[in-house]
Amino acid sequence: MADESSEAATPPRPKASVWPMLIAFGLAISEVGVLFAVLPLSVFGILLFVGGIAGIVTETGYVDQPWPTLAGLAFVFVAVGGALFAGNGGGILQNGDVIAVPNGVAYRGISIAVAGVLGLLLALYGRLRLEIQPARAR
Repeated sequence: MADESSEAATPPRPKASVWPMLIAFGLAISEVGVLFAVLPLSVFGILLFVGGIAGIVTETGYVDQPWPTLAGLAFVFVAVGGALFAGNGGGILQNGDVIAVPNGVAYRGISIAVAGVLGLLLALYGRLRLEIQPARAR
């Protein structure tokens, strides 16, 4: 009898998770964006991928909030994307208006770096939104 009451007190866990599907769609959308040279599409796909990873880690209980995970992954993406871009001949022209992207690897690098910057901004927004919310809403 005691086992039944303790089971009833815990909320039911979902049988299936949506996060793996979002991770897969994120990678596919990102590659379509790279294939057709549509930067917003490739950035959206990478953000979907990173958000899916942060969501799945939060859902499994490894972390309490997704924002630190999102920020950490986004920081890594900024570093890796910047290195790919700079290491493969990408650069900013002298007037600063145009970014030279000579090949597909440099294009992927700029997509990854831009998604990382946006991921950092989203993580900051989510973290600040949590701190601003009243205590009763948490």
